[in-house]
Amino acid sequence: MRLLVDVTHPAHVHLFKNAIEAFRDEGAAVRVASREKDVTTRLLDAYGIPHTVLSKKTGSVPREWVGRELRLLRLARNFGPDVVLSRLNPAAAHVSRLLSVPNVVFHDNEVAGVVERVTAPFASVVATPTVYRGDFGDKHVRYRGFHELAYLHPARFTPDPEPLRRAGVDPDAPYAVVRLVDMTAHHDRGHDGFDTDTLGRLVSELTERCDVYVTAEDGLPAELASYATPVPPEAMHDLLAFADLYVGDSGTMAAESAVLGTPTVRFDPLGASLGNFDALAEYGLVDSHTDAEDAVEAALALADDSDADERWRRRRRDLLAENIDVTGFMTELVAEVAG
Repeated sequence: MRLLVDVTHPAHVHLFKNAIEAFRDEGAAVRVASREKDVTTRLLDAYGIPHTVLSKKTGSVPREWVGRELRLLRLARNFGPDVVLSRLNPAAAHVSRLLSVPNVVFHDNEVAGVVERVTAPFASVVATPTVYRGDFGDKHVRYRGFHELAYLHPARFTPDPEPLRRAGVDPDAPYAVVRLVDMTAHHDRGHDGFDTDTLGRLVSELTERCDVYVTAEDGLPAELASYATPVPPEAMHDLLAFADLYVGDSGTMAAESAVLGTPTVRFDPLGASLGNFDALAEYGLVDSHTDAEDAVEAALALADDSDADERWRRRRRDLLAENIDVTGFMTELVAEVAG
């Protein structure tokens, strides 16, 4: 089998990395098209995944994506894939349709908006968690799970304390992870994350209770530079797994912390009702707030709660008992579609 995987975001690296390895182990020819966005290419390099960079995140989204489609079309014609695997990605779907190659799309975000409208009609299969509220008709395949269980299911991930120790983080000491996104994604525009004063209060009061590590998509403000997360990006899930608390405005990292069993507070300025987060809330694994001050108060309360870790571990066991190893499902689906 010849498999082309389009990876344009760090979350896509994690989502697909185990499937890429599984197909290569079975003798498939796998080609990865990448994008310079945040730490995407750094993660691919760290995991030993060869890739071809086709574009770089710029201020001109239309220009970047038109150029990416043309370069992806050229790469796909030369490679001759049997199937294209991607997250919700217009370039992958359009190129697949032009070449009459099936495109398997993994998707879990009900607020994808225009990106969904220009991608899903061209895809062959759209795979979503069962809790996803949209409907893609005959091409829609649902599975009992979450994207994060493609790489954080116990069958795929065992937390390792050594990368933390090498970076100067004590995995046995109490600490919190704070995550900030830059709010420039298409579904975030018109909304703001934590403001400076609220963020300063959060970090200051958490510091009175535990160590604090702050990670930011667009760089940290100077006054928080001393709290910068010291671990490399490929060890971020180890950092989350051993943490006593996660709080931030990143949906992806909130979901990752939740499925790892880390007490999780999510600041959600969009206030959107998303099936995956509603389901994680039903398990008691994510506490979401649309008001920043409420999120801060919830985080401080969890930091003071000595029983929170045990409650989240118990809830995680319930989640794992009722949901699947998504990589196993993914490899079976792609192989079936490829024929």
